[in-house]
Amino acid sequence: MTNPVITEVTERVVARSRESRGAYLERVRRAGAELRERGPARGRLGCANLAHGFAAAPAEDKLGLRGTAKPGVAIVTSYNDMLSAHQPYETYPPELKRAVREAGGVAQVAGGVPAMCDGVTQGRAGMELSLYSRDVIAMATAIALSHDMFDASLLLGVCDKIVPGLLIGALRFGHLPAIFVPAGPMTSGLPNKVKARARQAFAEGKIGRLEMLDAEASSYHSPGTCTFYGTANSNQLLMEVMGLHLPGATFVNPHTELRRALTAAAARRAVEITPHGAEYTPLAEVVDEKAIVNAVVALLASGGSTNHTMHLVAMAAAAGIELTWDDMAALSKVVPLITRMYPNGQADVNHFQAAGGMAVFIGDLLDAGLLHEDVLTVAGRGLGLYRSAPVLKEGAALKDGALVWDERTEPSTDTEVLRPVAEPFSSDGGIHMLSGNLGRAVSKVSAVKPEHLVIEAPAKVFDDQLDLLAAFERGELDGQDFVAVVRYQGPRANGMPELHKLTPPLAVLLDRGQKVAIVTDGRMSGASGKVPAAIHLSPEAADGGAIALLRDGDVIRLDSAAGTLTVLADLTGRTPEGAPLTDEQWAGTGRELFASFRRTVGPAERGASVFGGAA
Repeated sequence: MTNPVITEVTERVVARSRESRGAYLERVRRAGAELRERGPARGRLGCANLAHGFAAAPAEDKLGLRGTAKPGVAIVTSYNDMLSAHQPYETYPPELKRAVREAGGVAQVAGGVPAMCDGVTQGRAGMELSLYSRDVIAMATAIALSHDMFDASLLLGVCDKIVPGLLIGALRFGHLPAIFVPAGPMTSGLPNKVKARARQAFAEGKIGRLEMLDAEASSYHSPGTCTFYGTANSNQLLMEVMGLHLPGATFVNPHTELRRALTAAAARRAVEITPHGAEYTPLAEVVDEKAIVNAVVALLASGGSTNHTMHLVAMAAAAGIELTWDDMAALSKVVPLITRMYPNGQADVNHFQAAGGMAVFIGDLLDAGLLHEDVLTVAGRGLGLYRSAPVLKEGAALKDGALVWDERTEPSTDTEVLRPVAEPFSSDGGIHMLSGNLGRAVSKVSAVKPEHLVIEAPAKVFDDQLDLLAAFERGELDGQDFVAVVRYQGPRANGMPELHKLTPPLAVLLDRGQKVAIVTDGRMSGASGKVPAAIHLSPEAADGGAIALLRDGDVIRLDSAAGTLTVLADLTGRTPEGAPLTDEQWAGTGRELFASFRRTVGPAERGASVFGGAA
């Protein structure tokens, strides 16, 4: 039986979204009915249009595209070989085309989308384009699918803004089935505890750049997703729980036989669920209110990335669904934390996979009534299909049905990484929503020690993260309790960069026995760690938020346990201090091209999107 709070929140989302969701589905279903009645989409193109569409295709595919029987499958790829997570996609298009061809369809690379690496741009000007890139990716996806050549899509993306952007764009074509095809995490490298210790030592000047670089290179060492549980791996977990991956596809390492088999299986499945088969599975019907609530539950139960408090709101809106932070707060009270992955623990996603992975995680949440089972997925009807894990039958060739799914009935094999719902690491979710006279914010508590969940201390106010780092270097933050306030970092001010560079120095001070925390209208990334933080503060400083009125010495109380964020000072009569950069000051590193985004982007609480409200 479904937990009553899960049911209540879902019903609230349905009621709130009735008008916008209804309008979205009416448009999508009309487009889907046309496809089902008239055959493959390209059949409606004029001869010149269609000839352009297959001019460069190999002879066999060209013959298929000239006809009106074979479904067309779009491949939208975020391949580049700078992102370790996306480098494996280099070989995916020919593999997918071959598998689609064998299944009776024709696949084409419809387009590419940008994929920037937040790990490279942390603390740099380029990070101020990172959040905006999600909406650019959504637009690029829409352009790729706009050619009316396709009956389904295969979406190749892993990392931070790429997966949400692909999904938002694909939902504009919600009548088409869509399957996300993951690439998998790199194998484990330098243990996370050792890496974190090296970063703090570097922040304190105890080791040099070369030694620090050696440590980082030992951690990030091969193709595949970074192994810590940040936004990229949260993306992957959520796509599976939402039924947009094949069961068990999420955390299989690149370049393995199982990974190749899953990639081919995704291509075959895309053909099977087109509008012209017996299992038509439009994306719009997969991403419904229950799937969105399932995603929030999975985020909380896994202690996932705080970035998804924005991305899930934006993805839901693209499907005509209005999700709020209040919904997340209500769910957080009944969803326990059942995983420990770095930065919430020392294990990485490979350890999670070895402990039982997604099949055990989803199965336990289903058994506890915390996930909706009666949902449509790309694998079929019912989330119970995702209790199964993919395996290769020994000695069988891949094309001869070597890939099968076995239901996982055994529990987690490592309860330090993955626990049953009845014995959680924490009784409530790993992300809390905060509210008070400073506004509304998000706090990731899964990695914070209980004694650090409440802090009351004077503010130290900064308008730039570099100023805080400089103050640390000068020793001005030593020997005192304080709440660092870093403002003018919201989406309207400068694109809402991640401020993850601030974690090591603040962690140093925390380890010295000081009480420290951070309050910001910016982000702290999916790798937010042990420093208590109130992030995504809304309204932001550049949009009239109270954070712009704070002064050094104002006492701030951050209570992540109670869900409150309060300044214990009278702000009446104060005028804002500081200001966001002007467009001229913000220029450089391509940022000037995004000036219009700064003027139109919505608040963090509404998904920080340039697209406005729901569909």
